[in-house]
Amino acid sequence: MDQLKLYGKAFDSRLLIGTALYPSPAIMRESVAASGAQIITLSLRRQSPEQQQGKMIWDYIQESGCQLLPNTAGCKTPKEAIALAEMSREIFHTDWLKLEVIGDDYNLQPDPYGLVESARELVRRGFKVLPYCTDDLLVCRKLLDVGCEVLMPWGAPIGTGQGLMNKYNLRTLRERLPNIPLIIDAGIGAPSQATEAMEMGFDAVLLNTAVAKAQNPVLMAEAFKLAVASGRAARTAGLMLKRQTASPSTPTLDMPFWQQAPVAGAGEEL
Repeated sequence: MDQLKLYGKAFDSRLLIGTALYPSPAIMRESVAASGAQIITLSLRRQSPEQQQGKMIWDYIQESGCQLLPNTAGCKTPKEAIALAEMSREIFHTDWLKLEVIGDDYNLQPDPYGLVESARELVRRGFKVLPYCTDDLLVCRKLLDVGCEVLMPWGAPIGTGQGLMNKYNLRTLRERLPNIPLIIDAGIGAPSQATEAMEMGFDAVLLNTAVAKAQNPVLMAEAFKLAVASGRAARTAGLMLKRQTASPSTPTLDMPFWQQAPVAGAGEEL
């Protein structure tokens, strides 16, 4: 089976999904189930287990058997991110972490310097760090150098739904880091965009807003499940190369595909 492998653990699904912004915990639960996701993100800062709604979400995650991926959403400095990571590990009993260190309030772009600094320290402390980063090749290499084994470059700023805004950079990442698990995180707004990311060779897609804010989150979650699976299958099967000139799909010149029977003449028998 074609599994996603992260930090020594295998997953059947290549769709990761968030738990924020849903109309209710019940709809969140149904949506996650419909997505088939086996990795679920959760922010301690936004949904504390001590709060009633947060506890319901946490109880569901425990029941589902999914891998929990706490995140450091909202953190702007390495100090904040490291402190929240330690709190998450203590409360959720996992060393998996989606690392976010935001450098700009307008487009929520990750701070590359704070991200690398935080990742270095968290890896030293035994965390399995999945950093949310830009599509900058040099930043990605720095994150690998400090011990990250997975990278999560953005497709577009969080919550914009713009899809894959810089395809050149993303293709460059895929080509230059062929053996590193790369997950598109943020900016995906439609199933077709998720399919495109998978066709480009990315290993998985992480999203939240596109499902949570849909008119029918459960149905949209299922749509993304199918889109990611379709894109992965297409990539594995091998996409045709684009051409500048037309090429007939049913060539006929010098390639007969049937033998016409001879026509009988006068007085002849077939």
